[in-house]
Amino acid sequence: MTDSPASAGDAPEGAPGGEPSPGPGRLTGLDAARAVAILGMIAVNVGPRGEAGLAGLLYDLPVGRASILFVVLAGVGMSLLTRSAREPGGRLPWRTVLWRSALLLFGGLALQELGHEVSVILAVYGVLFLLSLPLLRAPTRLVASLAGVMVVAGPVAWIGIQLATGTRFEFADPGLADDPPQVVLRILVSGPYPVLVWCAPFLLGLVLGRAPLSERWLQRRLVLWGLVATVGAYALSQVVILLAGQPGDGIGWDRLRSAVGHSQMPLWLISSVGSALAAIGGFLWAGRLVERRLGVLASAGRLSLTVYVAHLIILAALVRPGPHTLAEGYLTTVLLSAALLALAHLWVRWRPVGPLEQLLRLPGAR
Repeated sequence: MTDSPASAGDAPEGAPGGEPSPGPGRLTGLDAARAVAILGMIAVNVGPRGEAGLAGLLYDLPVGRASILFVVLAGVGMSLLTRSAREPGGRLPWRTVLWRSALLLFGGLALQELGHEVSVILAVYGVLFLLSLPLLRAPTRLVASLAGVMVVAGPVAWIGIQLATGTRFEFADPGLADDPPQVVLRILVSGPYPVLVWCAPFLLGLVLGRAPLSERWLQRRLVLWGLVATVGAYALSQVVILLAGQPGDGIGWDRLRSAVGHSQMPLWLISSVGSALAAIGGFLWAGRLVERRLGVLASAGRLSLTVYVAHLIILAALVRPGPHTLAEGYLTTVLLSAALLALAHLWVRWRPVGPLEQLLRLPGAR
């Protein structure tokens, strides 16, 4: 990794929000962090989850954290893609953003129809990209303030809508076969990744992408304050629960105490975003190590969209309905991850841009 200012502006090609940029100034730490997010999501998606014992606890560690890391990195990629638009006389690549938004939205809805038993996050990416267009040139302070507000306002509104309507969201996945109003409702509010809540980590990624990511002082602060947020938010949740009791099974304001993965609550968001920042800062700080020893991770990060889609297809075609035990889950996760890492590394040695990453470019620019 270089410490030159140019290195902070090279968008990661593996991110759906990033522009392919295989040059020498590339921040390979972002690629490695993206690969770790993908590997964590593979473990979560393979399952089984919620098993007892230390092995089950370790297997469940990525739950609610790997996907948040993925979304934060999507915001970083989008910010890097549109960096020149914030310079005097710069033009916003709105056609590229709209193309990627549509591709990820409809592609994600189509992938949901496969029998992989996974909640596909790509459609939510597409909507986040679309909604971010008015903010891509906005002042950084405004975007940061909006991110901070949505960390609390999003979960509060998520609970309030359910209480006001007398309904309980079932986390149903939006698919291509659903009616359009149902798709919109599930993506924005009632699905497993409601934009109302998940916009906060994406907005934070937009802000982070404007920062001097190649600077050592920033990398150290990301690790330090990321760990503080990770541990502090979870510890605060446990203290509040100890004093006020566990949240009930229903939807109510007592749910705000929770820091459980995918609870959609503020303390979970803060803790998960903290672990994402710590991972990003750590991999950026270890950039030279990534380049020399962890090239396989960087390769998978550059092909993150291809690897993500490939694991869904493999789950649907070869793995389901298993695995049935935790041991089978560990074995399947290791084998699937190793195979995808190796294939991605081989592909990058042949071509710097993945097959699906190539689709993210406007048709006339390929």
